Amino acid sequence: MTGGIRKASESEGEYFARLEFERRKKVEEEKHRKMAELEKQQRKELHFMHCPKCGMKLIEVDYRSLKVDRCSACGGLWLDAGELEAAVALEKGLLGRIFGS
Repeated sequence: MTGGIRKASESEGEYFARLEFERRKKVEEEKHRKMAELEKQQRKELHFMHCPKCGMKLIEVDYRSLKVDRCSACGGLWLDAGELEAAVALEKGLLGRIFGS
């Protein structure tokens, strides 16, 4: 009988060890998720509205009906997603009116 008791207590120990492992794993995963989120926020604060070329501040300027970002130091012009297509569409419209297309 002692063999059966030992086997049951070993299985119980393994069960609780597995539960503890899963609990600790979830805690670590949550800690890593929070660290990644914090790092993402810090990178955004460090780089947001800074020139990718020289690192200086970008200033939002008007180009027709668009707002584009221009570097305060090197004069580089930076477009957000979709702004290049919108600028091309504006120019095609202008050229079409000039040449009667």
